[in-house]
Amino acid sequence: MSELITAELVDLDLSAGSKEAAARSLAERMAGLGRVTDLDGFLADVAAREAQMPTGLDGGIGIPHCRSAHVTEPTLAFGRSTAGIDFGAADGPADLIFLIAAPAGGDADHLSILSTLARHLMDEEFTGALRRADDPAAAAALIRGDEPEAVTEAEAGPEAEAATEPAAEPESDAGPEAKAALATPFKIVAVTSCPTGIAHTYMAAEALAKAGKEAGVELVVETQGSAGFKRLAPEVVAAADGVIFAHDVEVRDKARFAGKPTVDVGVKAGVNRPAELIAEVREKAARGDVCAPAAAGSAPMDRDGEAGDGFGTRLRKWLMTGVSYMVPFVAAGGLLIALAFAIGGYGINKAPSVAEHFVWTESASWAALLFQIGSVAFGFLVPVLAGFIAYGMADRPGLVPGFVGGAIALTVNAGFLGGLIAGLIAGAVVMAVQRVRVAPALRGIMPVVVIPLISSAVVGFLMFLVVGKPIAALQKALTDWLSGLSGANAVILGVILGLMMTFDLGGPLNKVAYAFAVGGLANPNDGSLKVMAAVMAAGMVPPLAMAVATTVRGGLFTRTERENGKAAWVLGASFITEGAIPFAAADPLRVIPSAMAGGAVTGALSMAFGCTLRAPHGGVFVVPLIGQPLLYLVAVLAGTAVTAALVVLLKGLRKTAAPAVAAPEATAVAGEPAGV
Repeated sequence: MSELITAELVDLDLSAGSKEAAARSLAERMAGLGRVTDLDGFLADVAAREAQMPTGLDGGIGIPHCRSAHVTEPTLAFGRSTAGIDFGAADGPADLIFLIAAPAGGDADHLSILSTLARHLMDEEFTGALRRADDPAAAAALIRGDEPEAVTEAEAGPEAEAATEPAAEPESDAGPEAKAALATPFKIVAVTSCPTGIAHTYMAAEALAKAGKEAGVELVVETQGSAGFKRLAPEVVAAADGVIFAHDVEVRDKARFAGKPTVDVGVKAGVNRPAELIAEVREKAARGDVCAPAAAGSAPMDRDGEAGDGFGTRLRKWLMTGVSYMVPFVAAGGLLIALAFAIGGYGINKAPSVAEHFVWTESASWAALLFQIGSVAFGFLVPVLAGFIAYGMADRPGLVPGFVGGAIALTVNAGFLGGLIAGLIAGAVVMAVQRVRVAPALRGIMPVVVIPLISSAVVGFLMFLVVGKPIAALQKALTDWLSGLSGANAVILGVILGLMMTFDLGGPLNKVAYAFAVGGLANPNDGSLKVMAAVMAAGMVPPLAMAVATTVRGGLFTRTERENGKAAWVLGASFITEGAIPFAAADPLRVIPSAMAGGAVTGALSMAFGCTLRAPHGGVFVVPLIGQPLLYLVAVLAGTAVTAALVVLLKGLRKTAAPAVAAPEATAVAGEPAGV
């Protein structure tokens, strides 16, 4: 195994003017040593990671990094910039840039070396030495942590020997109570994690540990990184006076920390302001506030406290939490019902209960069985949606009132919209109850008795007597409108749905359109079945178009994109819109508008043709269950052709223009792409 970094991977005069150019310049050094097999593919992975969260840190440090299938072994490249490069840090440009490349299946030993580097970056002496280094080999040795030659005891002399003796503790005039307080410092346990689990995870841990030492508290950190994690001992967690979560992915086994004063923030807050987090958790403990940040509106999908997200952003996260948990119920129930109709016809919904009448040799009985199982699964759709919207707002205490509110929405015929409102009401009620300060003796029963009791009663009252009936009326109006869709109105709706499905390729707008379509399946009519067909058809277009484009004009794409194009055939055919994300991440200005154009065409044609769909998923594999199946395929193929043609055209124009643009500036930054 080669060394993590060598002199060839160090550039002490990095002249790049942007973070993309800096990453390319350092990645080219990795590729030159055979540690990166596909330069463009690796840079696309770096860009995708950068899009999740800026990698600039206070103190003039940039740490672009990613795990990639194009990396042969864990590698680190270092560049030092005189002018500084903007990596999104709050205090300005970075002059020390570390490009960290980890293979997709990187071993724990090398990942632990990368985590050690992340910790060193919090040491001012280390970064100062790198800024003074005048030799690439010396800089590489410093980053590797090569130890200087050992000094013998004889050479060290008596002064050094004396220095190793433990310092005598000064006599204290403090009384017994003060001594007891000093003997039992405030104890904090912390968990850090980031999407890649390589850099920020360990830098936050180091920053918190250092700040804890300075504040005189006993702080232990559990790093949940790529190299796995060692769970904190139960007795350590039990003895803790407070908890800090600094994370951008879900904390594993979070229930261990329940019932303690908690600060819950994004991982960069742990890196940039650890002292504030320690002070905040101590203040919460002093107030006796054992509620997690859900009490302030932060929960599993809303814990990015430092970003100052507006209400609209938080609302989107809450709704997406509910939708993400609802989708498996939709897929299972909807597909079972669709198969039942395919086997037994549309009259199968009138069949008697299979618990009372089932003939093993009759296909009608098997169709009835599939229909009734699917109907049970589908019956959970609204309660699960409401329950997990409330969970996204208020964590586990939101589940009970959320499910209760969702079930009441079904009872009063408020449907999908009722579930949305019930979930939001349940989450808001729980958050309000959690704000009330209670006596210490009652804290233990709050999450299991008091909160479920009060919140369920309030939500039930509101859903039965206040908002349920108006929402039911609105739901009926929406259903009637969908039933009457025809002509130009249907085509316009198809265009809008197609644009939403293809704008963010599986993101929030895509999920909103999908949830709208699925909600109509709960009470199906001709209009809602047309909406479901248009949504699935448009969602299939982007990956299928990328597959076609990479096949027709492979020279316009990198080798990695061509490989992704092969997988996109299956992903598109299966209605997995996310199959186009690698292409959009590498070239969003050309791919996304092209995808939207094709999606709009497909949605409009599907509506115009009157295609219907009872299955909420499945792609081409449920074509036999589609009304007007041949015209449906025509709509999908037309949109695919439009998107593929636009992508090829736009990429071809870039290839044609690139030499003319690049030629006069051949002496500019080496390796920087001429196109966008």
